[in-house]
Amino acid sequence: MAQIEIKDLKKGGFVTIDGVPCRVDDVSISKSGKHGHAKVRVDAIGLFDGIRKSIVKPSDSRVETPMILKKKAQVLAIIGKKAQLMNLEDYSNIELDIPEELEGKIKEGEECFYFEVDGVRTLKQIK
Repeated sequence: MAQIEIKDLKKGGFVTIDGVPCRVDDVSISKSGKHGHAKVRVDAIGLFDGIRKSIVKPSDSRVETPMILKKKAQVLAIIGKKAQLMNLEDYSNIELDIPEELEGKIKEGEECFYFEVDGVRTLKQIK
């Protein structure tokens, strides 16, 4: 994991909050007070659980950003709520749960994208 100053985060970027990789939804910076630093509030949504999280820290604080690998795959088969995928780079086969927002939309033979973060994989979108 890399570290970045919290004031450098942008909407659509990624940050780790409480050990959970999240996509940044909003960043707001308050003006510094008479005796202190400006505060930065970051609102984010968990990549795997979809839960909204927030942090507030001084603008010079450092936060962790996750290393996210976006990979392309082809859907080989759909078995219940799982999809068998073939990675289109190294042709390895993996099986992932189909998220609720993609149920009924994903079909065999289509290409899709999945994220790999710290060894955890999740199906994200259809190409």
